[in-house]
Amino acid sequence: ELIFYMKITVERDTLLEAVSNVSRAVSAKSNISALEGILMKARDGSLFLCAYDLELGISTSISAAVEIPGELVLNAKLFSEMIRRMPSQKILIESDEKLLTKVQCGVIQFDILGIPATEFPELPNVNDSEQVEIPQNVLKSMIDQTLFAISSDESKPVHTGSLFEIREGSLRIVSVDGFRLAIRTEPIGCEKELRFIVPGKTLSDVSKLLADEEEPAQINLSRKHVVMGIGGYHVTSRLLEGDFLDYQKAIPTDQVLDVTVNTRRFIECVERMSLLINDRLKSPLTLQFDEDRIKLNCSTSIGKSCDELECKAAGEKLKMGFNNKYLLDALKASGCDEVRLKINGALAPLRILPPQGENFLFLILPVRLKNE
Repeated sequence: ELIFYMKITVERDTLLEAVSNVSRAVSAKSNISALEGILMKARDGSLFLCAYDLELGISTSISAAVEIPGELVLNAKLFSEMIRRMPSQKILIESDEKLLTKVQCGVIQFDILGIPATEFPELPNVNDSEQVEIPQNVLKSMIDQTLFAISSDESKPVHTGSLFEIREGSLRIVSVDGFRLAIRTEPIGCEKELRFIVPGKTLSDVSKLLADEEEPAQINLSRKHVVMGIGGYHVTSRLLEGDFLDYQKAIPTDQVLDVTVNTRRFIECVERMSLLINDRLKSPLTLQFDEDRIKLNCSTSIGKSCDELECKAAGEKLKMGFNNKYLLDALKASGCDEVRLKINGALAPLRILPPQGENFLFLILPVRLKNE
């Protein structure tokens, strides 16, 4: 039997936070109006909210005073804007048998038409699944340090996500877009062997939900889907299928030059040089590695710029060209005061590593300089 009546009271701030977070999974444009909405189910003192665009679903439950249990779908954009513009008080939501829904806060009242809950698609079931736990802050830093290298090229869909590889007690996240590669590794004390690819959009939404604390996030895995439990939220996403790049083969093992440099100074230097580069005026940054300094040059049709940066270098002197944005993305993602650059030749990829160890590795392909 379908129950369409619903009458609940809920705190505005709690509701707004929940609605804002689940709204990330609302379909932007869909010919199914339920997909542009949020499913709400009121039962025994709680209100369950869910949005799902058939690829990504986000759901949560908040406490509510439920007078009459029921369920319906309300347009997400309209509903969240209404709640956002209401004062911090209790909000009454009441629906009749025709799904005409009253949303009331003090003297403010809206009447909007809901959509039957039966039109809302069911989330995929991930019950008989593998489960892994990771502290939220660790997972957040791993995602944030590898997001920048995810490909946006739909012709190779498998690279529009990041590879998660769990083996020998550690988790490794790998992103690649053809010009650069980012790898981040952390021990997580899990003895399973798992390998799956999560879409980039899911990861950027997951990162926003993850807190900077050691509370664990749960990752449940089935063949085609992953469900991440974060705080009171469940994020359900389809996985990407296909052959991910054999990234181990892409990483050079030798080097002819090893450089240590202050990250912030390097970023400031590259940003200054980049003033002459824009989407119309693409030109590589030239880096000349000498004994204790890096000389940077750039020339476009607007003009020329040059700068120098102190460093500690051991090995050959090299001159290389790089895409300024790729260099900046990697340096900003490093999160270290200093980084090590390892290079195997003027046309070999640049490896960016932390001063000690290899808990991250960023790889950037150089640009071939003219008249080389």
